[in-house]
Amino acid sequence: MLGDSRAFSGFSVDSIDAAREFYGSTLGLRVSEDNGMLSLHLGGDTKVLVYPKENHVPATFTVLNFPVPDIDRAVDDLGARGVAFERYDGFGQDPKGISRTAGGPPIAWFRDPAGNVLSVLEASG
Repeated sequence: MLGDSRAFSGFSVDSIDAAREFYGSTLGLRVSEDNGMLSLHLGGDTKVLVYPKENHVPATFTVLNFPVPDIDRAVDDLGARGVAFERYDGFGQDPKGISRTAGGPPIAWFRDPAGNVLSVLEASG
């Protein structure tokens, strides 16, 4: 029944203006705004809805993952744009904040201005 639906995901923020600046300028994503909500236009014709919520509480999990071919370059580039990377106990992160544990791809987490967790992770091919 829903197999052909063009489904999309979404998450809340406390400020559309701050989200527009962060996702559009800092991360360099194409964004559009309609009815007070943002759409993030990602690769593969993927869209993610970002909507304002008065009583926003940041997600306690990763809401958006960005696969990249070279995680060191992505972390360096984002760091140069002012992005700070999260540090988590038990993940064996290097000085850049990249976790390179066995059983998973190299990954680094960061937050948007609303406190939602995002990541860049190295993906081959």
